[in-house]
Amino acid sequence: MKQIKDLYEKDKPREKLILKGSSALSNRELIALIFGSGGKDHPLMTISKEIETLLEDEKLEALDIRKLSVIPGVGTSKACQIMAAFELAKRFYIESEKPLIKTPKDLLPLLKDYAEKKQEHFLTITLDGSRRVINVHLTFIGTLNYAPLHPREVFAAACTDRAASIIVAHNHPSGNMMPSDEDKLMTKRLREAGFMMGIELLDHIIFTKGGGFFSFAGNGIL
Repeated sequence: MKQIKDLYEKDKPREKLILKGSSALSNRELIALIFGSGGKDHPLMTISKEIETLLEDEKLEALDIRKLSVIPGVGTSKACQIMAAFELAKRFYIESEKPLIKTPKDLLPLLKDYAEKKQEHFLTITLDGSRRVINVHLTFIGTLNYAPLHPREVFAAACTDRAASIIVAHNHPSGNMMPSDEDKLMTKRLREAGFMMGIELLDHIIFTKGGGFFSFAGNGIL
């Protein structure tokens, strides 16, 4: 098995990345660059192959220091280095995949599964500081046309997710998307509770089957 020093200059992972970009490298070559160097008894590309095999066999979430460090030539220090690289990449990848909520319409794809429900389903959508969705929580299921709700049930989810802000939403099985007096009172209570807790209520959305919706913020009543 060739080591990096035995390869032609243009075929070395670092030089290949510089010339062709990271997408031109194989998984094994990318791992070799993260790992850095091998040893006399443990060639770098052999170690990279073992790590690649482990990644193929294990889900990334199940990967841990122990499983990496037992690979010959890896050890605890290098295992920590690899885990840190994977964790950083995972965090940035997941962050980019989270829906960014700029308008009420951006939220509708997350609500569609509840639009056909015959009871009111109240949802709490938690958001981070950049207004990307952290989670969608089913907070309460009401009766045919009424869903009494206490602010503590909403903000329990927000606190668990360490949310910077929230949007609440619920369906109207009747098909009438206009807010009731109860909806307006509940929104007022949630806004006041959010102000006290430092978690802003950005909007309350009422949605119906067929894609219709009413936004409190969009209609200037939040």
